[in-house]
Amino acid sequence: HANYYAAFVIGPDGHNIEVVCHEPEANPSIEGTSKAGFANLRPPLMSIVSPVTVRSKMHLTKEKMMEPPKTNLENVKINVQFKLSALWASVMFLYIYADYFGLFVPGQLQGMLAGKMGPLGPTTQGVLLGTSVMMAIPSLMIFLSLVLTPSLNRWLNIIFGVLYTLIILVTMWDWAFNIFFGVLEVTLTGLIAWYAWCWPKSETT
Repeated sequence: HANYYAAFVIGPDGHNIEVVCHEPEANPSIEGTSKAGFANLRPPLMSIVSPVTVRSKMHLTKEKMMEPPKTNLENVKINVQFKLSALWASVMFLYIYADYFGLFVPGQLQGMLAGKMGPLGPTTQGVLLGTSVMMAIPSLMIFLSLVLTPSLNRWLNIIFGVLYTLIILVTMWDWAFNIFFGVLEVTLTGLIAWYAWCWPKSETT
């Protein structure tokens, strides 16, 4: 409406301040205005928005300032070679613990003292060498999975992953603890073969 002038300001503390003037514009000349005239000039009327509005805006502003920033947990992309190496290390721990607890099976120690190696029969140099090679391969794959070229690395992990999965599937059906360890071992060696088969490909320029 006529003679209405307003300005709106949001202060640094979140205060919403409205300045309003309802007086007609006065532009008296200094020479033609008496002292009394100057005295009759009233200052502009100023009004501030409702205190309730100010308090509510201050409350919302403080809540927003105190609200903790939203953060996401860091998720680092792990290279497939590190995954394969970690899987072989986990498999080796399972092999060791399964063989250790196998010593407590009744009759196991008596068979060892009698020169027998479980289902493999009499303990000979050939049997010991074969089992040593069988246990050395997973141990070496922990390191080789990190340093071999991708092509050779991929195929070795596929071959040995499948091979050790089949070995455990044949030999795990005995005591309950053997089945338990066997399920875990088969899962991990299966993952080794799967990760190697799905080895990511990079674009060549």
